[in-house]
Amino acid sequence: MGGRESKPISLSYEEAVKRVSDSELSRLKDAYKRTATLNGAITKQAFIREVLGEGVPLQLAELIFLACGGTVKGITFKDLLCSLVLLTRGNREEKVKFIFGVYANEAGTHVVKSDMLRQLQQTEGGYTPEILHKCFGPNERATYEEFKDWLITYPDATTVTRWLLAEPCHASLCNDLETPTFYQTLAGVTHLEEKDILELEKRYWNLKGSSPTGKLDPETLVPLISPPLPPMLAKGVFNAFDENRDNHIDFKEMACGISAACRGPLTERQKFCFKIFDRDRDGKLSKEELTAMIQALLLLHYEEQEHTDDVEKLVGEFLENHDPHKSGFVTQEEYLMWTLHNPLSSTLLEIIFQVCHIVLGLKPSSRNEEKEIVLGWLRRAESKSLTIGQFWYIINEQWWNLWFEYVSHQASGVENSTISPSSHSSSPASSQYGSLKRTKLQKKSANSEGTVASDGNSSSSTSSPSHSPRLTRRAATSPGPLIMPSRPPAIDNSPLVEPNANKVTLLTGEGGRLKRNIPLVQGRDFVLVPDSLWKALQQWYGGAPALPRQVIHGRSSGEVELELYPLTLRLFRHVQQQTRTPNNSWVGVVGGYGAAALNSAPYYVTSLPNSSTSSPKRYLAYLAAFSRLATLRQVYEYLAAKLRLRIEDMRLWCVRDEPAGMILLEEEDTTLEDACVADMAQILIEVRNKDLTWPEEMSQIASTRMMRIQSRQGCSEKGVTGLSNLGNTCFLNAALQCCSNTHPLTTYFMKNMHLFELNPNNPCGMKGHMARQYGCLMHEIWGGGAKTVAPLKLRWTIGKYSGNFTGFQQHDSQELLAFLLDGLHEDLNRVHNKPYIELKDSEGRPDTLVAQEAWENHILRNKSIIVDLFHGQLKSKVTCKVCANESVRFDPFTYLTLQLPMESFVYLEVIVIKLDGSVPVKYGLRLNSEGRYLDVKQQLFVLTGIPPHQIMLSELSNAQIKCIHMDEGRVRSVSGTVLFGYELPSPSSSHTSEVRAASRSARDRHVFTHIQRSTHHSSPCLTEGISSPTKSTGTNESHISGPGFGVFSSKSSLVSSQIQSQQESSVSIPIQWKDSSSSISSNTSGPASSTSSSIQHDNDLLNTQKGFIIAFHRKMMRQEVYFLSSQKTRPSLFGLPLVVPCHASTTRQDLYQGVWLQVSRLVSPLPPSEAAGPNHAHDCDDSLGYEFPFVLRVVEREGLLCAWCPWYRFCRGCQLPCDDDVFSMNAAFLAIDWDPTALHLRYQSALERVFLDHTSVDEMRRKHVEPIALSDCLEAFCSEETLEYSCDRCKKLQQAAKKLQIWRLPPILIVHLKRFQFVGNKWVKSQKIVDFPLRDFDPTEYLASVPRQTILLHKAELEGVDPAAYFASLQDRDNIFLEMVPENKIIEQIKGKEEEQSIKNGRPSMNGSINGSICHSTSPCPATSHEGSIKGGECGNRKRRIRNGSVLYGDTLQDFHQHRLEEGYDPLDLKYSLYAIACHTGIMEGGHYVCYAKNPQGKWICFNDSSCKEVSESQIDLNSAYMLFYQREGISVDKYLPNVDGKVPYPSELDEESEAEYKKQCVIM
Repeated sequence: MGGRESKPISLSYEEAVKRVSDSELSRLKDAYKRTATLNGAITKQAFIREVLGEGVPLQLAELIFLACGGTVKGITFKDLLCSLVLLTRGNREEKVKFIFGVYANEAGTHVVKSDMLRQLQQTEGGYTPEILHKCFGPNERATYEEFKDWLITYPDATTVTRWLLAEPCHASLCNDLETPTFYQTLAGVTHLEEKDILELEKRYWNLKGSSPTGKLDPETLVPLISPPLPPMLAKGVFNAFDENRDNHIDFKEMACGISAACRGPLTERQKFCFKIFDRDRDGKLSKEELTAMIQALLLLHYEEQEHTDDVEKLVGEFLENHDPHKSGFVTQEEYLMWTLHNPLSSTLLEIIFQVCHIVLGLKPSSRNEEKEIVLGWLRRAESKSLTIGQFWYIINEQWWNLWFEYVSHQASGVENSTISPSSHSSSPASSQYGSLKRTKLQKKSANSEGTVASDGNSSSSTSSPSHSPRLTRRAATSPGPLIMPSRPPAIDNSPLVEPNANKVTLLTGEGGRLKRNIPLVQGRDFVLVPDSLWKALQQWYGGAPALPRQVIHGRSSGEVELELYPLTLRLFRHVQQQTRTPNNSWVGVVGGYGAAALNSAPYYVTSLPNSSTSSPKRYLAYLAAFSRLATLRQVYEYLAAKLRLRIEDMRLWCVRDEPAGMILLEEEDTTLEDACVADMAQILIEVRNKDLTWPEEMSQIASTRMMRIQSRQGCSEKGVTGLSNLGNTCFLNAALQCCSNTHPLTTYFMKNMHLFELNPNNPCGMKGHMARQYGCLMHEIWGGGAKTVAPLKLRWTIGKYSGNFTGFQQHDSQELLAFLLDGLHEDLNRVHNKPYIELKDSEGRPDTLVAQEAWENHILRNKSIIVDLFHGQLKSKVTCKVCANESVRFDPFTYLTLQLPMESFVYLEVIVIKLDGSVPVKYGLRLNSEGRYLDVKQQLFVLTGIPPHQIMLSELSNAQIKCIHMDEGRVRSVSGTVLFGYELPSPSSSHTSEVRAASRSARDRHVFTHIQRSTHHSSPCLTEGISSPTKSTGTNESHISGPGFGVFSSKSSLVSSQIQSQQESSVSIPIQWKDSSSSISSNTSGPASSTSSSIQHDNDLLNTQKGFIIAFHRKMMRQEVYFLSSQKTRPSLFGLPLVVPCHASTTRQDLYQGVWLQVSRLVSPLPPSEAAGPNHAHDCDDSLGYEFPFVLRVVEREGLLCAWCPWYRFCRGCQLPCDDDVFSMNAAFLAIDWDPTALHLRYQSALERVFLDHTSVDEMRRKHVEPIALSDCLEAFCSEETLEYSCDRCKKLQQAAKKLQIWRLPPILIVHLKRFQFVGNKWVKSQKIVDFPLRDFDPTEYLASVPRQTILLHKAELEGVDPAAYFASLQDRDNIFLEMVPENKIIEQIKGKEEEQSIKNGRPSMNGSINGSICHSTSPCPATSHEGSIKGGECGNRKRRIRNGSVLYGDTLQDFHQHRLEEGYDPLDLKYSLYAIACHTGIMEGGHYVCYAKNPQGKWICFNDSSCKEVSESQIDLNSAYMLFYQREGISVDKYLPNVDGKVPYPSELDEESEAEYKKQCVIM
C-alpha cells in the first residue's frame, strides 16, 4: 500500500469500508473526485488544504501526508479512506501504530531519536518534551513496543498524540450540525419554495448583469416593466420592492416582493399594490396620490382607450366613503376595504402577477396559470404599436402548438386547488386565445421578402405582429377522453435556420440565417413573441437557437417593419494573425443583434476569390448578421468590442469580383445598404501588425496591380491622401502630413519651384535628394489620384543621411521634423558659397541694432523657402548677478520647444472610518510626490478633526488589513489601491469610563425589541457631497490658517507644531521591522498615557495593549462534500474590518456594544409597527430571537482559527459571552460571526462599500487633472532662470540670470510641447493637458520688450489715445521710455554712467526686461538727460522712439517680423490660426502619432497613417497634442514664391544614381 516514500497503514481498505455508512462513503468519493487531479490522486497541497485544513502546522501536515500513504504523485482514494477512518474511528492500538508511523523511519521498523527530535522541533514550535528521553533511554532507537509503552504512559507528549488519543476525538467523519442555507432561510419566511428561489436568483443575476451600474435600479427595471405598466406606476412598483429605500433592489427584496405580490393571500397582494401608490411611504394615501392612483387604474382597466369616468368624482367618492375622520388621507385598511367592493384594481393585480413571472423569472405553479400569464402578456404586446429598435423572437410553430396543447389540457381535480389571478381579476375570455386569427400582417408576411410589417393604415400607429396559437386538427376534433399531453421539450428552432456548413463561429446573436429556399410564413412556420416572453419561456423550458429580429423603418415601404432577414456577412481574417476567442456574453446590440458566440474551429481557405496572389492568406473566421440599416460605425464598434480590438487597429474591406476588387469600408455614417453590402458578402477584417503596418497595405505596395485597383476609387479632395505605415513610421507620417498641409510650402513644391533652387553641391545638404523626394511625395499626395501613398523613397533618403531614423523602431516626430526642415533648407539654400561671419557681442548696443545685425548675418548664409516661412529670432540675455554685466545674443529658431511641467503631486483618496458607526467618508488629498504618510494624517486632521496619532492608515485585501503605513513611509499612489484611515480610540484614561458609562446607559435601549426595530442609520444619499464635519478639537481649529487642502510638509508643518504643543508628553515606541534585525524608534506625540494609540507597523496589531481590537466580519459557508467534520463549514471573511475600542476595563458587553454601534447601519431595521407598513418578509420577525444578530469569537490574525485553542481542537474561535465580565485582552482579533438568518434577511451587503464623497474629492480631482494654458507655458519659456556663466567682466564662473524672449516671429510658428523628459535615469512622458487657441492666437505678450511695445504703441495710435495714457491704462503696465531724437540719430549707442544707472534702477516689465519708465510729462518734447537728445527748440525735426526699440519713420512704426501679407492686412496686428496638430498617445517606446490638419477648404482631416477622414472641430484630440502648427493670418503665398524667370530647373539625371541605390537597398517588409 503506497509508494516507496509512503508508510504502511495498519487498517485495510475492506475494514475501512465496513466502518463507514453508504452515504458517508458516497460523500467521500464525491469530495475525492472534486479534489483529485486528472491522474486520479490528491496532491500533497490539496491534501493539506482540503483534508486537514488551515490550522495544522505545515511541517506536521507533510508528515501526516506521508503517514497516510502519500507519495510524490499524491494519495489514492483507498489510502485516504483508510487514513480518515483510522484517524476518526480507529481504536487506541491502531492510532498508536499510526503515530508510530508518523515518526518512524521509511521502513517503519523503529524510531530514531535524532530524527524524532528534529521533527518535534519543527512541528512543536521549537519545543522539545522533557519526557522524550524516557522513550529512548540510553539508546538512540526505539522499537514499536517501546514507543507504544511510552506513549500509553504519556498520551499528552506531543500535539499529535493529544489530537489522536483524546476522548472524544476532535475530528470526525460526519457533522450533523446543519447550518441553514440562504435559500432555506428565505423559503422559510416567504410563500416561495426553495426551487423557486433558486430560479429567481438566476434571473436576478441576469438582470443585474444587464445593468450599466451593476445594480437592479430604476433605470434597469422600469424599461422592462413599462409597458405593460404605464410609466406613472413603474417607479411605484420599484419602490414597493425597494424596502430599505437605497434605490437598489437586492435579491432578498425581490424574492420577498414577489412572494407578497404573487404567492401570498389576496390581502397581502393588495397591500403590495398599496405600496405602489404610496409615493411618500407614510402609510397613507393623500388626495394627490389617490388621484394618480385612480388615473392609472382607469388607464389599465380601459387599456389606454378613451373613457368617460370623472377622476375627481371618483376620488371624492373614495374619500367620502373611506375617510371617516375627514383627514384627507386614506389608510391601508380603508384601501383594502375599497378593493373588496371595487374591481378596478384587479387589472393591476393581473399585470403585476404577469410581470413577476415574465420579467422577474417566477415559474408558474400550474399549467392554467402559465397559459393565462403567457397569452395575457402576448395579447397586450400585440395591442401595442411597433417601436423602432424593439426585438421580437421567432419560435418554431411546431413547438408552440405542443406547448399550447400542454397548457390547455384540463385534468379533473388537478387545477382546482391552484391559485390563479383569474379568481379575483377580470381576465379576458380564454376563447379569444384559442381562436385562429389571420390578420393582414400575417397575410402580408407571406408575400413580403425579409420583413413582417403592419397593415399600413397608419404609419404612426403600427400594430405588433400577431402571434395567436394555432390548434392542431387532432386536438380540435379528437372525440372521447383526451390523453394528458406531456411537457414540451426544449424549444428547437433549428428547422427554421440554414445549417452552418462551414462550422464557423457566429459572432452575433441572431441565432442563424433563416431558410430562404421556401419562404417562411408567420402562423404556419413560426410565431413571434416579445423579448421578455422569450426569455421567460427559455428559462422555463430551455432551448436554442434564439432568433431575435429587430423592428426597423422600412425605406421602401416607409413603414415600421420587422426585419426577418438581416444581412449575414462572411468575415475573413489573415492567417498570420492570431484569432481571439470571443466571449459568450451578450455584449449588446449592433443594428439589431447581440452576441451569442458558438465555439467551433475556423474554416480555412487559401484566398478569397479574385484576390491577388501576393495578398496574405486569409481564412473564413466568423459569420455575423447586421441590420441592413446598421451604419459602418456600429459594425466597427461591435466587432472591435467582440474581438477585443481597438477600432483604430482594425479595417474592414468588402471583397468583390473584378473590376471592383477590394473596397475599403470607412464612411462611418454610411449604412450597409448604402454601401452596397449584400447578403453573404465577404468582409475582410484587417488587423494592424505590431509594427503598426497593415498587411493588405504592404502587399499592395508590392503589387502595382492592387495599387491601381485602389487608385480607381479616387480621392474626393486633393491632399486627403493617407501615408502607409512602413513599420513604426507613424512619427514620420504625422510630421509629413503637417508639412503637407502647410499651404505656402506645398504650393512651392507643387509649382516645382524647388527644381529651380536645388543646391546639390551644398556640403551641408543632401545633394538635393531630400528636396526632390519630398517634392515627388507632395505631387503624389496632392495629385488626387491615390487614396494612400507609401513614402518609401523619402523614408529611405532620410535613413540614408541620418542613422538615427533607420530601422523599424519608434522615433520622436519632432526630431524627425527638425531633420526634415533642416535637410530641405540645405538642399534649397540659395546661398551657394557661405561667407565666414564673425559673431559680435552686444557690448551695450541697442537691441534693435544687435538684432538686425544678427539677422543679416543669418541670411547671408541661409536663404531658402524654409527660412522665409519657419525661421524666427530669439533674444537671449544673460546678466551676471555679481557685476550686472549683460550679454545679449539673437539666435534663429525653427520651432519653440515648451517644457511641460512634470506632475509633482500625488493624488490620494482616503476612506475614513470613524468609531461612531457613521457612513465612511472618502476624502481627496493632493500631496507632494516626496510626501510622507504623516502628511496624509495631518491633512486628514484638518478635514476630519481626528488627531494624527488617532489615525491608522492601512490597505485592505480580502476583508483583512493587508498592511499599515508608517508615518515616515513615502506616499505611493498605486492604481486600484484604496487607502483606509481608521479612527483609533483616544488613549486618555477618562475615555474608557466615559464609553462604559455611555454603554451602560444605552444598554437598555439595545435590548431585543429596540435592536430589532431601531431605525439607527438611514441609507445614505450617494449623490450628495458633504462638507467638512465639525471639528472635535475646536482649539486647534482656530489656529489653522490657509486653505484646507494645501500640501503639508513633513518637516515643519503648522498643524504638526500645534499638535505637538498641545501634547502633555511624548512616548517613543520602538518599531521592529519584519525584514530587519535592527529596531527603529518612532517618536509619536500623544497625551500622557501608559500606551500610545499610534499604530506604526503591522506587528503592532498583535499588541494586546494598544487600546483597540480588530474585528472581522465572518460567515460560515456550508460545504456539500467534505472529508472531515471540521471542513463541513468553512469561514469566509467579508466586508470591512472594524476597529473596536478595548482597554483594561472593557467588558465583553462593551465589545458587543462597540461592534453593534459600527455595524448597525448595515442591518436593515424592522418596521416600527404593523400600521406603518410591514416588510414583505415580516413573518421572520419572531425568528430573530437574539439580542445581537451576531456572536463574537476570538481568532488569530487571519480570522479563520481560534486564538486560544490549540490547532488539534479545530476550533474556529471561542465565543465571547455577552456579559459584564472584563475582557481579558489576551487576544488581538475578533470574528463577528453573523447569525445566518440575520445575514440572509437583514444584512445589506450593498452598503459595505457605500461611502460619502467629501467635497475635497471633486476639488482635488479637478486640481490634479486640470489643464495648463499655452500662455502659461510661454510665460515659463520667457521666464528668468539661474545658471553658471563665465562672465567677461569678472573673468570667472558666476551665478547669472538667463532670459529668453521672442524677437522675430516666423510666418509659420511651430510649437513643440515637450512631453518627454529624462527623469531618474528613464524617459518619462508628461500627460498634462494643454489648452491652446485654435484661432486668433496673438503672441504679442510673449515678445521681447521692444517689438512688443511697438505693437502696443501701434494699438494706442489706432485707438487715438496718448501713448503714455494708453500704457498707463494697461492692466499689466509696460515700462517704456519715450524720447525725441533727431532723424540722423535714430540708431545710436547709449553710453555713460547715467545710462547704466537708469537701466539698473528701472522697474522690470511684464516679461521681466528692464527698459526704463514711461515719461509722464505732458510736454510734446520731453527733455531727457541721455546723450543724443536735444532741447525743446528742436522738437519740430525730431521723431519719437522707444529706447533700444522701434523707430517711427514718418507715420509708420517699424515691423520687426517682415511678413509678406495680402493687401489690407495690418503688419502690426499679429494673429495666428492653428492649421495642424501632431498628437501622440501611449508611451514613448510604443506610442502612436496622429495628425489633424485643416485643408484649403477649411475642413479638418484626421490623418491616421493610411486612414483619412473628415472630423469636426470637437472631435480633434486636443488633449494629446505634441506639436502645434500656426500660420500668420493674411499670408500671401505668391509673395513667398521665388522669381525663377531666366532660371533653368536642374535635370533629373541627378537622381539616377540615387534611384539605382534605392532599388538595390530598399526592401519591402
